[in-house]
Amino acid sequence: MSPGPTPPEISLDLSSPVPPFEQIRSRVAALIDAGTLAPGARLPSVRSLAADLGIAVGTVARAYRELEGTGHVQSRRRHGTTVAGSPPAPPAPSQAELDGAADQFIARATAAGLGPDQVLSLVRRRLDR
Repeated sequence: MSPGPTPPEISLDLSSPVPPFEQIRSRVAALIDAGTLAPGARLPSVRSLAADLGIAVGTVARAYRELEGTGHVQSRRRHGTTVAGSPPAPPAPSQAELDGAADQFIARATAAGLGPDQVLSLVRRRLDR
C-alpha cells in the first residue's frame, strides 16, 4: 500500500454500528496479519486516507494510533506510517480458556451422541492432520 489513492482493501460502511476508526483499524490489522501488507509497506498519510474516505483526519489518526499501540505499525515524522517489522504474535490462550474450549467441545460432541472413545478418536484424527 503506497501513498496515493485509497487501496480497495480499505473502505467504510457508514451505516455500520462499528465506529469508522475501528473499521479502519481492524481492516488494516487484518491485512497485516494476513501478510497482504508486508513489513515496511507504507500506509497512506492520515490526511490522504481521511480525504479518500470522506471522514475526519482525527478518525484516521486514532485508527493509526491504535495500530501503533498493538505493534502493527510504526509512525515517524517525515517518514509516515509503515507496517512494523513483523506482525505481533497473538497472545497465548490461558489454561482456563483452553479448559473452557475443551469443555464446550466435549459437551457438543456428547450432545451429538459421541461416546468417550469416539471423542478421543476425533481429537486424535485432527491432531494427526
